Amino acid sequence: MNTPFPDRDIRQRGLIPADKLSSIHALVIGVGAIGRQVALQLASIGVSRMTLYDHDYVAVENLAVQGYWPADLGQPKVHATAKVCQQILPGMEITTVSERFRRSEAQMHDAETKLVVFACVDSISTRKMLWDSLYSQVALFVDGRMYAEIIRVLAIDDRMEPSLYLATLFPEQEAHTGSCTYRSTIYSASVAAGLMVAQFTRWLRRIPVVLDQTLNLLSCELVAPGETN
Repeated sequence: MNTPFPDRDIRQRGLIPADKLSSIHALVIGVGAIGRQVALQLASIGVSRMTLYDHDYVAVENLAVQGYWPADLGQPKVHATAKVCQQILPGMEITTVSERFRRSEAQMHDAETKLVVFACVDSISTRKMLWDSLYSQVALFVDGRMYAEIIRVLAIDDRMEPSLYLATLFPEQEAHTGSCTYRSTIYSASVAAGLMVAQFTRWLRRIPVVLDQTLNLLSCELVAPGETN
């Protein structure tokens, strides 16, 4: 991608391979607390092709915890997020879909790009639908979950056994009561997004991703059962 600022990424080149970013199509599903931060971070590191899905509109309660601006009120979240992404990375190719992701829209794989999915949704049932719809196409699937100050990030690539992720899709009644956005903060969302994007950059460098990690910000405890190829 041509950019008027060729040295914008000069300080990250030793960590994030720019040549590999050009082959990525990032699909961010849900641009609420976590998803908006994921999209902004992906634009910042130089992902030049991105699709955003979310059916929701910016409301007053989204300003503090999701990082939207007062000028965004009443706008589709995907449009408000895309606008900032394009300010961060002028010339990026970004598609916005102001509706829920549906199974019928799953066939989006382009043979010339690698599809990387960032699932930033509220429910286990939606995560399962996304996985069932997309796992055969994705090169990497990253799932971010948050409840107050507890963050869980799962990552699985096309070399790993699908059952490892499926085992985390427990029945809805076993999840925390309330949606992941009922109690949240911008700093928790930003940390969650950072962990998700970090898994993406590990994968770009062919470093094994961490299947499952949970971070409790209040107790300062990080649990990562292990890494796998």
